[in-house]
Amino acid sequence: MAVVKPFKGVRYNPERCVDLQAVVSQPYDRINDELLDRYYELSPYNIAHVIRGRVEEGDDPLCPDGPNVYTRARDYYHQWMDESVLIGEEKPAFYAYEQTFTVDGVDYVRLGMLAAVELTDYDEGIILPHERIHPGPKADRLRLLNTLQVNAEPIFMLYPDPENKVNALMRQVIGDREPDIDVEEILESGVRQRMWAITDEVIIEAIEAEMAPKRNLIIADGHHRYATGLHYRELMREKYPDASADEPYNYISATLLSMNDPGLVIRPAHREICDFSGHTPQEVLERAAEYFDIAPSPDLDTMLGTINADPRGHSYGFYGGPEVGFHVLSFKDSDLALTLIGNGQSAEWKMLTVSVLHEILLEQIAEVPYEGIKDRSMIRYHRYPQVPIDAIDAGKGNFVFFLSPTRIEQVEACAARGEIMPQKSTDFYPKIIAGLALRPINVNGHHKPS
Repeated sequence: MAVVKPFKGVRYNPERCVDLQAVVSQPYDRINDELLDRYYELSPYNIAHVIRGRVEEGDDPLCPDGPNVYTRARDYYHQWMDESVLIGEEKPAFYAYEQTFTVDGVDYVRLGMLAAVELTDYDEGIILPHERIHPGPKADRLRLLNTLQVNAEPIFMLYPDPENKVNALMRQVIGDREPDIDVEEILESGVRQRMWAITDEVIIEAIEAEMAPKRNLIIADGHHRYATGLHYRELMREKYPDASADEPYNYISATLLSMNDPGLVIRPAHREICDFSGHTPQEVLERAAEYFDIAPSPDLDTMLGTINADPRGHSYGFYGGPEVGFHVLSFKDSDLALTLIGNGQSAEWKMLTVSVLHEILLEQIAEVPYEGIKDRSMIRYHRYPQVPIDAIDAGKGNFVFFLSPTRIEQVEACAARGEIMPQKSTDFYPKIIAGLALRPINVNGHHKPS
């Protein structure tokens, strides 16, 4: 079933990097050019140099020998190892990873576990995706992995554990021990990130035994990296057909979180439509009136409160600029989703908040071209609702739809049926940061998962 192993992590040397905030970062797909510049300014050893990199003049991204962001990432990594900026763990470890944060005035504590997880094909039913991916990021991550040969940042994975037994085992061993890492990352500065290495063999064996029978582990964040791991594994198996099953390329670095952890928080990703020359915001509202009750809303907070109060998840916020203002669009009859969405998916999938948004509001009513959504040339996703409003007011966007969050039981149900949700159906908060523990996967017998 699920094979979860400790690994010898590579971590920043606290004697060389006293200020860990200067070297950790958001995951690669959260790093835009502006944030990348901030990370570069923080430290020449910031992990963003490795996971994201800055494109330079003369780069040839398709050439294995470079120069490009991938060869520079490899060179940075080896230089930092040579200079003892990064140092390897002496023993295989699981890493208890705690995040403390506040959302809407409520305090949360989330406890995950950083580990090496055996890669399995989706049809085996052990590890499941829940969102669509694009080919571009997968190709980018494969080039990095092939050149670097390191899991430089973990994916984020959810596992079933109704009684949170794995959390109890971790709490048992870390007790009131001071964490090995205690840091806040600059973008999500309100999130305290703490990590403890667990090397106790009895606890490690107990965790492995607890995880072994589990199925239906769900990829929360990191679909592109997981797909890359599968691809890289096949390349290595072709290259080394006689290698053992425990070679490190058969595993991927992941932060595992119980689906029943009280700190599991899912936020919505609001959709801003941009570079669209079709219907005006007012026309979108007029067209939507066939299937939705339209009601003006005085401000952003009132609008968000209204859509979040809808138990069906079928109320949507809309903003089309100062002249149009805020509106709430409420589905007149939720069962309409079953007839208006004709793509062969289950009734439960069609009833999803994001499915109604994409299949009906964006495709049929606003008539945003499918390719413009697929290649992201006409859509931007936002965690913070004020950001798209500012963009529209500045003439950089057309209109925005706001939606309520997807529930974890909906993610579980879709994944278990093998149904893939629209991209950015979930925004798990906070993000799993990079730079806490790297995992080499070089094929030389070292740094195996156990």
